[in-house]
Amino acid sequence: MAQSTTSAHAVASPFRGAATLADEWKPRRFTSLRGVVQDRSALVGLGILLLVTIAAVFAGVIAPYDPSELDPTANLSSPSSAHWLGTDNLGRDLFSRLVFGARWTLGAAGLAAAGIVLLGVTIGIIAGYFGGIVDDLLMRLVDVLLAFPSIVLALAIVGMLGPSLPNVLIGMVAVWWVDYARVVRGLTLKVVQNDYVLSAHCCGCGSGRMIWRHILPNVIPSVIVLATLELGSLMLAISGLSFLGLGAQPPTPEWGTMLSDGRLFFLNAPQLMMYPGIAITLVVLGCNLLGDGLRDALDPRQRKT
Repeated sequence: MAQSTTSAHAVASPFRGAATLADEWKPRRFTSLRGVVQDRSALVGLGILLLVTIAAVFAGVIAPYDPSELDPTANLSSPSSAHWLGTDNLGRDLFSRLVFGARWTLGAAGLAAAGIVLLGVTIGIIAGYFGGIVDDLLMRLVDVLLAFPSIVLALAIVGMLGPSLPNVLIGMVAVWWVDYARVVRGLTLKVVQNDYVLSAHCCGCGSGRMIWRHILPNVIPSVIVLATLELGSLMLAISGLSFLGLGAQPPTPEWGTMLSDGRLFFLNAPQLMMYPGIAITLVVLGCNLLGDGLRDALDPRQRKT
């Protein structure tokens, strides 16, 4: 009888350890947060992103004018008490357009990133967990998409759908998920070989619970780092497509569109391109700094000694 109890305990213990994986992830999260707080570069990046996000959320309160309000008597005016950053060629307040542009640019990049992460993580876990023909088919699709430059495929998709910001987001999600799928697949292949996963299988743990409770928590840290680092590149791509006239359409105050509108007046009024260009540069810099800090905090192999 004692031997039977001992055997049951031996079988249950690995499963119980697997079941507490989500609980073990909690202290690691706090450790990672402390690592980010101690990284000055990551704090600078986080500060930049927080300031821009606050400006985007409260744009209606911060901006002194409607971003589309025209003032023909103040075309290309210099900075003044009435217009802090001056006006554009149609007399629209540059500061107001820049603040509202943060809402459009960050919002578009955030929505695209969410769709990309959701699609890439789902396909990566399915390929790595189920393997076999499912893995082969999905990875061949990934190889085909990786054979072409992402921006070229996005251009082709937007060209077929028509120029608009929603179509740009569709194009970016359709081609940008492949990197996430490959990373998540590799991580999943490692996780499924762990003893606690094998023990959970023996105890009858279903595929849904296995993925949600034991595989996904091990994938999340790397996905967070990759998404943060890729957010700047994603925003550059969206702004670039808007600059080419394929994304947000005038009079939408999106930073890429503002760059496109100001290029004709670059010699006489370089600030029309300078301000949105600086805004894009700062946000991309903030994403890169925060991404580096998160990588150092979440990946023990990357931590600075």
